[in-house]
Amino acid sequence: MGMMLAVVAHAQETLWQQLRAKADSLSDQRKYEQAISVSERALKVAEVTFGVYHQNVATSLNELAVRYFRQGDYAAAQPLLERALIIRENTFGPSNMYLAESLNNLAELYRVENKPAEAESLYKRAIGTWEAVLGPTHVAVAQSMSNLALLYRDQRRFPEAETLLTRALEIDEDQLGPQHLEVAKALDNLGVLYYREGKNKEAESSYKRALAILEKSLGPVHPYLVDTLENLSQLYKKTGRRAEAKELDARIKKIRSANQ
Repeated sequence: MGMMLAVVAHAQETLWQQLRAKADSLSDQRKYEQAISVSERALKVAEVTFGVYHQNVATSLNELAVRYFRQGDYAAAQPLLERALIIRENTFGPSNMYLAESLNNLAELYRVENKPAEAESLYKRAIGTWEAVLGPTHVAVAQSMSNLALLYRDQRRFPEAETLLTRALEIDEDQLGPQHLEVAKALDNLGVLYYREGKNKEAESSYKRALAILEKSLGPVHPYLVDTLENLSQLYKKTGRRAEAKELDARIKKIRSANQ
C-alpha cells in the first residue's frame, strides 16, 4: 500500500512539472490565455499532491500570478501573490531567495496599483533579503533596486532614484558584463530619470549607450529597440532637434513594420 501511494505521488509530481513546462512553452509562444489555463491546472495538482501550504504550491501561485500580472489582471494576481508570500514566510523564514522573489513580485503589483507605501516596504525587504542570501552585488539585488527606483521616480524622489539606478547599473556591469541586455535596460531606465530631472546631456548619453548594446546584441530592427528610440526621439523634440527626432521616428516606423 505504501509503495502504491509513493508511485501515485511521484506520478502527480511529474504531472505538475510537465504542466509548468507546458505553461512556460505556451507563454514563449505568446499563447497567454492558454498558459494561464495550464498554470491553473498546475496549481490544482500541486494543492492536491503536496497540500495547500507546501512550497511547491507557492511556486505555482507565483507563476500563475505573474501570468495574470503580465495580462494586466491585477485583481486576479494579488491574492495569489499574497498567498505565496505567506507560505514562503512560514516555510523558509526571513532569509530565503524564494521569499525575496515573493516580496519583489508583490511590491511590483502594489506599485502598478498605486499603493506606494506598501510597495516601498516590500521592495526594501526584498533588497535586504537578497543581500542577506546572495550578497550585496548579486544581479537580483540590482533588479529590486531598479524596481524601487522606478517607484521613487514616479514619486519625483529623484535623488533617491538616481542613487539606486546608478548602483544597479554598476552591479549589472560588474556581474554580467558591459554589453549585456540587462545593462541596456538599466541605462534606459537611468536615461528616463535624467530626462525627468532635466539632465538632457546625461539622458542622451544613457540612451545612446543602451541603443549601442541593443543593436550589437539584437540587430538594428529588433522590436526591443523601440522603447529606447522613442525615449531618445522625445528628448530630441524637447531640445529642438527636430531633424534628428524625425530620423528616429522613421526608424521606429520601419522596425514596427518589419515585425508585424
